[in-house]
Amino acid sequence: MTSEAQDMPTRRDKSPRIGVFARLIFGSRWLQLPLYVGLIVAQAIYVLLFLKELWHLTVDWYDVNEQQIMLTVLGLIDVVMISNLLVMVIALKSKLAMAIIGISSISLLRTFIEAGHLGSARTGYTETGVLWQVLIHITFILSAIGIAWVDRLSEPPHRKEPHQQAG
Repeated sequence: MTSEAQDMPTRRDKSPRIGVFARLIFGSRWLQLPLYVGLIVAQAIYVLLFLKELWHLTVDWYDVNEQQIMLTVLGLIDVVMISNLLVMVIALKSKLAMAIIGISSISLLRTFIEAGHLGSARTGYTETGVLWQVLIHITFILSAIGIAWVDRLSEPPHRKEPHQQAG
């Protein structure tokens, strides 16, 4: 070997050394594996629930009235939205909050549709239960507004472009 080749640093010398602690932190992401596998299992269960409800709707469509069909379809939408929520867990907080509000809205809509039968055996809702659902839904909405407001406050101010300043 020539002296020039010996003086040149090797590729291995240029790479930063990662300490044991940094490797431990980086490797800790694997601890989330069981959590994500659990979410995949939950997703599969929601798919089965959706298929079961869809099967009952298609097989028994002629024995049910329009309101029961609408409630079943709302239930299917609810399952789809909860399933989407599982997928969006990694997404932005505000999108997650909007999905929760959407799920709550559908649940509240189902409650309002059955509200005409409050106190009867046809519904499992009471006036107090409906009031609590409305209050919880309002809380979700206020929380989403708060999250969006905090996100907006934490954004850096936008610089004006030079062509915008001369106006």
